[in-house]
Amino acid sequence: MMDWTDRHCRYLHRLLSRHTLLYTEMVTAPALVRGGALHLLEHSPEEHPVALQLGGSDPDELAQAARLGAAAGYGEINLNCGCPSDRVQSGTFGAVLMRDPGLVAQCVGAMRAAVDVDVTVKCRIGVDEQDPEEVLPEFLAHIVAAGVTHVIIHARKAWLQGLSPRDNREIPPLDHDLVLRMKGLFPNLQISINGGITSLDQAEALLAAGLDGVMVGRAAYHRPADILCAADRRIHGAPGPDSTPEGAVRAMLPYIEAHLAAGGRLHQVTRHMLDLFAGRPGARGWRRVLSEGAVRPGAGPELVEAALAGLGAPAA
Repeated sequence: MMDWTDRHCRYLHRLLSRHTLLYTEMVTAPALVRGGALHLLEHSPEEHPVALQLGGSDPDELAQAARLGAAAGYGEINLNCGCPSDRVQSGTFGAVLMRDPGLVAQCVGAMRAAVDVDVTVKCRIGVDEQDPEEVLPEFLAHIVAAGVTHVIIHARKAWLQGLSPRDNREIPPLDHDLVLRMKGLFPNLQISINGGITSLDQAEALLAAGLDGVMVGRAAYHRPADILCAADRRIHGAPGPDSTPEGAVRAMLPYIEAHLAAGGRLHQVTRHMLDLFAGRPGARGWRRVLSEGAVRPGAGPELVEAALAGLGAPAA
């Protein structure tokens, strides 16, 4: 979710669900340690619980980056071994690390030694010509031996050559059953599943099948109300009532005012709000008002209020 789940997106999603664990977009360890880009760690206390996702392949550098993340207040540090983008491959991290589970074990071992917060791993079931039935258990065994107790598995292979990052999210076939079998092989490892999950019904079914967690990416971004508004009640067992997108919009107004007062632009926040009302009467108008108006100089919260006033009533 690079360039998507920034701090403004996370603040919005937290208003929709109080209990769902949020993840940052991937931040590279070199950017933090060598580049001094500590602004990438900025977040609001209201976003918690939130995990910092790191990219990197140097154990010492990742340990330093993890230390910076923990000092910034993140409650979990996640090592990304699943992203297939060209930028990630050129830095020898992301999904390419599926080829070197020994190095991944060194990385997470160094990170765990550096911080007191939980260190987790996000991975694929394999890359390129690898046989997931063989490589995934080996990969998990290495990180478990290094002390990892929670892994998030994207249930697709990644093809490092020949497929774009977008294609890698859609073309390689899903294998949820393989991830379920890993829970049988590693019963003491917390295993969350990612990939192709588009509804709370699916999430509930996977949890009922024995998995420990479900990560939802694109569906939570493009249909946030469908995924997040009822998640606290249906997934986390919290009492209702469910949140509403209207309530989230109103709660965003003070945040937007503070962002503008600090020199920000309206579209930096509202670009994450465009699909809040997907499937609702008036959703197209809401999207048009924000997408066209938020980029104009001087645009402020009154534009958001006007867009909200133009919506139809919620579907029964």
